[in-house]
Amino acid sequence: MLRLLPPVLVLILWLFCVVDVITSREDGIRHLAKTWWLLIVLFFPLAGSIAWLVAGRPVAERPMTRLEGAAPGFPEYERRGRFASEDPAKDEEFLRKVRERAEEQRKRHEQQRRQEESGEPGGAG
Repeated sequence: MLRLLPPVLVLILWLFCVVDVITSREDGIRHLAKTWWLLIVLFFPLAGSIAWLVAGRPVAERPMTRLEGAAPGFPEYERRGRFASEDPAKDEEFLRKVRERAEEQRKRHEQQRRQEESGEPGGAG
């Protein structure tokens, strides 16, 4: 019974790695393309699985900091590499004003569209 333990553990590791390679996003995989990792893991079960875990598996993405472009409360503006101010209060105020302006423009456009549909004059201002 003890002789079956190592092969069973290798099989479990291999299955985990095959599923992990298949379900990983292509843009997160390190060093090689997803297809190459899948072939390596399939043809070299133990060595390929260990190589995948050490060198290919995507690194869990950590949350962004304010300096990296985080915009707490405004997820539509969050992206890596976005310039962020040093003063969170000013940044939040700026983003609030941008959101208000966009909402105002949407309302104006909707009102103008309704006027054009109903045939009312005076749509331009």
